[in-house]
Amino acid sequence: MFVVRYVVPATIVLAGAIVMAFGSEVDLEGGAGIVSAGVAVYLVNWLYRVSAYGDREREDEEAARVYLGTHGHWPDQRPAQPGGRAPKSR
Repeated sequence: MFVVRYVVPATIVLAGAIVMAFGSEVDLEGGAGIVSAGVAVYLVNWLYRVSAYGDREREDEEAARVYLGTHGHWPDQRPAQPGGRAPKSR
C-alpha cells in the first residue's frame, strides 16, 4: 500500500519535473500536466483513506450504542452501583 499511496504519485511528479527541466516551452506545459496528474493520484488516495476512516468511526459508534442497549452503560463508563446511583468520578 505504501507504494500505491506515495511512491507512484511521487514517481509521476518526478517524471513531470524531469520533462519540464529538459524540454522546450511545450514540454514545460506537458510536464506541468504530468505533475498535476501525480498530485491528483495522491489526492484520490487521500480522499479514499478519509472516507474509509469515517466508515470506521460510524461502525465504532454503532457498536457502542449496541453495548449501551445491552448493558445499560457506555463501554468507557463503569456500571452504575446497585440502588441506581452512579459511582463518583475521580
